[in-house]
Amino acid sequence: MNMENKEFAFKGMTVNGIMMMIVVILAFLLSAYLGVMAIASYNFWLFAISVPLFILAVIGACGFIQLEPGEARVIMFFGKYRGTFSKAGFYWINPFYNTKKLSLRARNLDADPIKVNDKSGNPVMIGLVLVWKLKDTYKAMFEVDTQTMAAARAGSAELGGASAAVIMNALQNFVRIQADAALRQVAGQYAYDNEEDETGITLRDGSDEINKELELKIDERLAMAGIEVVEARINYLAYAPEIAAVMLRRQQASAIIAAREKIVEGAVSMVKMALDKLKDEGVVELDEERKAAMVSNLLVVLCGEDNAQPVVNTGSLYQ
Repeated sequence: MNMENKEFAFKGMTVNGIMMMIVVILAFLLSAYLGVMAIASYNFWLFAISVPLFILAVIGACGFIQLEPGEARVIMFFGKYRGTFSKAGFYWINPFYNTKKLSLRARNLDADPIKVNDKSGNPVMIGLVLVWKLKDTYKAMFEVDTQTMAAARAGSAELGGASAAVIMNALQNFVRIQADAALRQVAGQYAYDNEEDETGITLRDGSDEINKELELKIDERLAMAGIEVVEARINYLAYAPEIAAVMLRRQQASAIIAAREKIVEGAVSMVKMALDKLKDEGVVELDEERKAAMVSNLLVVLCGEDNAQPVVNTGSLYQ
């Protein structure tokens, strides 16, 4: 990929717009006055002066440009790039220059979720939000076919018919397509969630690392168009509808198993502590059979989902 920076600042003549506007208005008034005087006096020379002066005034009126902060104009002269003008204000330049206005402000792209297959082959729905801005106006206008795309979107057969808004919308569409491709590439490298006995970064819990990789991939794809990625983040992640119910049951089963393991671990610890206390303090002497019965009863009480119903034993311990 050619990463050479071909953009440069416009070095042609620029004149203060207000001052030049006064000159153009005076030229119009003077040409009108000379024309009236020529008709009134039948003076050919006055008429010969007023007509070219009027034509020059009309041509001069086509050279005004206005730029706000965060805007730039790509200036061309009969198809040749003459530079980029980005100084905010009201100016006059050579009317024969062809200019294209572009926005250098940051723009958002909130992409709709798309269906992709993760590393495990499971279909997932994933979406992103992207903040981007134009960095190189030369690449944006001449390295990608922005003008033709803009003219097509504007319904105009001529490139000059595409306004700044339409050109930026064409760039937005280019960004959307490239971001979609990068998102599919990154999502296919990771699993949605860790399966049993698996470790590593997943789409669900590795957001920072994955967002950085996603931003890098999109930035690489958009560099050809002179676009800089400010931030790219995954903002939506879910299983595809056709497997969402099954995966939800699997997650619920995993959660139940993990909870049961904790309950059993705690119950065994409490039973052991109870037996040790009874033995150390000499409260009662239990043989192995009675210890087993006690352990069984305590585990039922501690591990059962329902509250245990106490049974009062009115006989002896061994009856």
